[in-house]
Order: sequence, then structure tokens, then C-alpha cells
Amino acid sequence: MASTTSADELIAEFDAERPARRLSGPVARAVTLVALGLSLFVLYRAFRAGAVLPYRMVFLAVVLPLTFVCYKPGRRGTDRPGAVDWTLAALALAACLYPLAVFDDFIRRAFEPTTLDVVAGTVIVLLVLEGCRRTVGWILPAVCVAFAAYAYYGGHLPFDWVVGHRGYDLDRIVVSFVMGTDGVYGVPLDVAATYIILFTVYGAVLDHSGAGRFFVDVSLAAFRRSRSAPGRTVTLAGFLLGTVSGSGVATTVSVGSVAWPILRRAGYPPEQGGGVLAAAGIGAILSPPTLGAAAFIIAEYLRVSYLTVLLYATVPTILYYLGIFLAIEIDARRYGTRAVEVDAPHFWPLVRRFGYHFSSLFVIVVLMALGQSPFRAVVYATLLAFALSFLDREHALTPRRAARALAAGTTGVLPVAVTCAAAGLIVAVVTLTGLGLKASSLIVGVSAGNLAVTALLCAVAVLVLGLAVPVTASFVIAAVVIGPALTDLGVGQAEAYMFIFYYAVLSEVSPPTALSAFAASAITGGDAYRTMIAAWKYTLPAFLVPFAFVLAPGGAALLARGTFGEIVAATAVSALAVAALAAATGGRLLGPAGPAERVLCAVAAVSLLFLSPLPALAGAGLLLLAVLLHLLTRRREAKR
Repeated sequence: MASTTSADELIAEFDAERPARRLSGPVARAVTLVALGLSLFVLYRAFRAGAVLPYRMVFLAVVLPLTFVCYKPGRRGTDRPGAVDWTLAALALAACLYPLAVFDDFIRRAFEPTTLDVVAGTVIVLLVLEGCRRTVGWILPAVCVAFAAYAYYGGHLPFDWVVGHRGYDLDRIVVSFVMGTDGVYGVPLDVAATYIILFTVYGAVLDHSGAGRFFVDVSLAAFRRSRSAPGRTVTLAGFLLGTVSGSGVATTVSVGSVAWPILRRAGYPPEQGGGVLAAAGIGAILSPPTLGAAAFIIAEYLRVSYLTVLLYATVPTILYYLGIFLAIEIDARRYGTRAVEVDAPHFWPLVRRFGYHFSSLFVIVVLMALGQSPFRAVVYATLLAFALSFLDREHALTPRRAARALAAGTTGVLPVAVTCAAAGLIVAVVTLTGLGLKASSLIVGVSAGNLAVTALLCAVAVLVLGLAVPVTASFVIAAVVIGPALTDLGVGQAEAYMFIFYYAVLSEVSPPTALSAFAASAITGGDAYRTMIAAWKYTLPAFLVPFAFVLAPGGAALLARGTFGEIVAATAVSALAVAALAAATGGRLLGPAGPAERVLCAVAAVSLLFLSPLPALAGAGLLLLAVLLHLLTRRREAKR
């Protein structure tokens, strides 16, 4: 079993986010105090909302200096902040406080900024890019620089080029970056400063109260002893731990360090075991009630409640886990896995003793269903988790432990916050230059207006983008640049954004840089490429079902948009498609399936996902034909 230290090292190596410093002494205490203060302020503001833009400025004025103290300038940096780090932190504090000190005049001068405004704005942008580089690497800052260069030099492009524009000077670009709500202080940062930090605080409180350990234990105890129980256990543990970690790689490693020995004893080959771990880790950020950070941005862009986005994700989540469980059942028979005796508490005594950890998860959904805002719902859930922690003396959140948990919530949001601030720069360029509409017309032109080809191009573009930048940033970029290509061809905004969201997340299990699969292979010792292919097989329904959102006439029903009957029918047909897909990729029906049966199942799956009466009937017929052919083949073999 991997040690805690080795698990941390794996997360640091394979996660999209860089590892934070291990601070100690007075610096650690100072950072804890500042982070605690911000967490308490955010919790307070959930009930005392004020002006939006000043709050975003205050938030950045705290998280940006903290980033330079908490994150190394490079992988070989020391855990002790140096003179450069403190200088950048002080400069970030001064530059971010400047707009607050002259706020009214600062906003009024947006059309005619002073030299000091431009200098301060430029410093903020450069420091945001440096903070982003420290936390998630150089690729996203490079993309931001490329967009800024496009805004500045776009006027030199040939007049007849679709992406050409009149060009903008430095003052106008800086104004769009920092003197409004389209750039650094735009919607992405607002989401980080409201939704995301509240959920990271909630996750930290859950973790410090012992919920993470309980979720693993209850997953180990949940299933009866059977050949497929180890795979099911991993999947359930990933789903539950996602509420605490919020990261695909972190969930993969956390589950893998405990569950890989069990999978190995059950007879899973390293690559297949790694595939299960990676699929479980990704499922954690695809699943309600705490989806990835991009889901909060979807709610803001669509101007709907976060509960509505959770409803959008419900049916796709069911289909995702159905595909995983079916693949686990098939692989358990293919590899001859066996039941494993696990030294874990029994299920019902464990639930009776520690089942209260589930209550705060239900409270979030129930309160939002009753009309509470997500802010208040998660604050109430956090307070409930805090109160219930005293039922377990070992994990009771005493003042010192509670302070550490709240501080961890703030430090945990730093990478997301600077990523969102950087993504806001790209949104500002797209808004300033009209690039979204221009890119849309370019994509539609290449696809000759064919929606299926457009959707395929968009999927590939989002996957490629996701290989280079974190999920949140890739979603924001794709939503403003690629999304209009889908909506221009009649796709609803909700369907387009959810399509982009799923492909942004799935980039973590997509070759050639599948981060979760690489982390899983490091745990299991399996071949990284084969582990990626295994993870891709387990997650295949999540790659295909989003196409039904945008291509199928009844695709909106998969997002719970339609009548109850439409939603049930679409779910049932899609579930049948997922089952056919599992048979095709797993090569098994009632027994090993031949090439003909697998081809029939694959065609049936695609046909069913059109979600129209005639294609659905054709798909069901093809699936039935595959089963009959399979039975006939088995009977012939039995007579030999």
C-alpha cells in the first residue's frame, strides 16, 4: 500500500496543479492566519452580499500574494519563500489594492485611463500570469500571451481574413483586462471567489472531520464478497471521495493507494486495475453534488441555479457509472478475478456509527431544492459537518483543527483562483475583438454547416485544449471561442456548454497526456499507454453520450430538459446504448462475443443514441440480432 508521502508525491507529479510549498514556522502560521481570515470573510459574505466588483478585487488582493508565498517559482525551488517571492507578494498586494483605493475614479476612467492606471493594470496582469505559471505550468500563461498579442497585432492581419480586426493599443487592452468585469475580475474569478472557495472550505472541513476515511471504509464494506466487488468498491470510493478532493488525479491517487492492493489480490492486471482507478477518479468530478469548478461557471454563464446544473448532470452521471459497472462485470469474467477478504468494518455498524458524514451532502441538495442559494446551502452544510465532527472524538474540529480546516479551504482554492483570473484575460480578448463569432463562422465554414462534423471538430478541439491547460481554463476558453459554433447551428446553450464541459473533463483520461491514467499506472506499475486505453474503455460512454446532447432530437432530455416521460424514455434508450457499447468494447454478452456480435452491438449503440423512434427501434433490433447470433454460436460450440 502506498504511503501518504508517496501518494502526495504522485499527486504532485501528475496533477495539473503544481504542488504547494510545505511551509513551517512563522511563515506557516502567518499564511494560516491570512487564509483563515479570508475563509471567514467568504462565509460571512454568503449572508451579507455587497458590491460585486470590489469583492472580487479584495479576493484577488489576498489570493495572489498568498500564491507567491505558497508556491515555488519552479519545481526545484525551496519550501522557504525567498526575497523574490516576498517582493512579488508585496507588489501583488500593492497593485491589487490600488484599484480599491481609488475605486470610483478608477471605474469612471475606464475610457480614459491614466498612466498609473495602465501601469498598475499591467503589473496585475503580469503577476496573474506568473501566479498561474507557478500553480498550473507555463502553457496557460503562454495561451494568454498569445491572445493578448492577437488583440494588439490583429489589426495587421489581412483585411479579408475572418479573424482580422482593427487592432487595439496597450491602453485599450489593459482597460479590458482590469478596468471592468470581462477580464481578470470577470465571471471566472467571481465563480472562484464565491462558489468554488465555499466548496473547497466545505471539502476541507469534511476531510478534517474524518469523512474521507469513512468514505473509503464504507466503500470497502458496501459490496458482498464477489469477483466484481473490488472494482465496484473502487468506483464507489471514487464517487464519494470526489466530494472531498474535487480533483480527478487526487481522487485516483487517494483511492489507488488503498484499493490497488485489493484489485491486485483479486487478479486484476496492472493496466486494467489502473483503468478502473482512473475512471473512478474522473467520475468524481463529473458527478453531483459537487461537480468540477467548470460547472459553477456554467451556472453563471447560463444564469441558472447551480441546482439546475446538477440536474443537467444527473442522467449523464447515471449512464457513466452504468458503463463502468458493466465493464467491471465483463472484466471480472474475462480476467477470472476472485473475491477478496478485506479487513474492514461491517457495513451497517459502520454506517450507524459514522453515517452522519453523508448528511451534509444531502443538506446541500435539499436546501437548494427549497430555494436557498448555493452559497448559503454550502455554508449550512459546512456548519453541519463542523457540528457533527464532535461525534467522533478523534476528528472533532476543536478551535485549532477548525482553523486549519478553514485555512486549507482557502489555500486549496489558490490554483483555481489564479487560473480563473488568467482565463478572464482570454474572455476579455474574445469580447474585445469579437473572436468568438469569427471562430464560430470559421468552424462552421470548415464543416460546411454540418452539425455532426461541427460537433466532432469541437470535441477534438476541447480535448486537445484540455491536454495543455486545466479543466476550468479549457472550459472557459472553449465556451467563448468554440461554443458559438454549436449554438449558431441551433444547439441550445445548455446542451453546448454541457457538451464542452464533459470533453474538458475527459481530457484527463485522453491520450497522450491522460493525467489520471498516468497517475494510476504509477501506482499499479502497469504500462502507461495500456492503462490509458483501459481507462478510455471504461469512460467511453462519457465520450459518446455528449454527442446525443447536440445531435439527437431528444438529446435535451438527457439533461433533464423535457417532460418526465421524455426524460425516462431517453434515459432508458441511452442505458440500452451504454449496455450495447459495453458488450462491444468488452467483447462479452452471455459469454465471449465474436467479431460479428461486437460490430452489431457497436452499431446498435450508435443508432440508439440518436434517441429518435426509428433509429432506436433499429438499434434495439440490431442488439437483439447480436444476442440471437451469440446464442446460436454458443449452441453450436456446445454441440462440438
